[in-house]
Amino acid sequence: MDLVMTLVTGGLIGWLASLVMRTDGQMGVLANILVGIVGSILGSWLAGVLGIAVAGSPARWLVGLLGAMLLLALLRALGGMRSAARA
Repeated sequence: MDLVMTLVTGGLIGWLASLVMRTDGQMGVLANILVGIVGSILGSWLAGVLGIAVAGSPARWLVGLLGAMLLLALLRALGGMRSAARA
């Protein structure tokens, strides 16, 4: 059950991040899930490095969303994606 919740949560976070970053048209469900999961891990790690305590569900969702957005921005900067506005 934990795996299913991780995939669903990762998919939602990745999808929201792709909407904010305007990359939704380039990404499928699998990419949204991967971006959400990896972005959440990245966001949690960064929060820990910066000394920001992430407790509670809303804070974890926000950190996950910000991490996924950061991941998409890094991919765009490295040339892996283009925004819909520039496409």
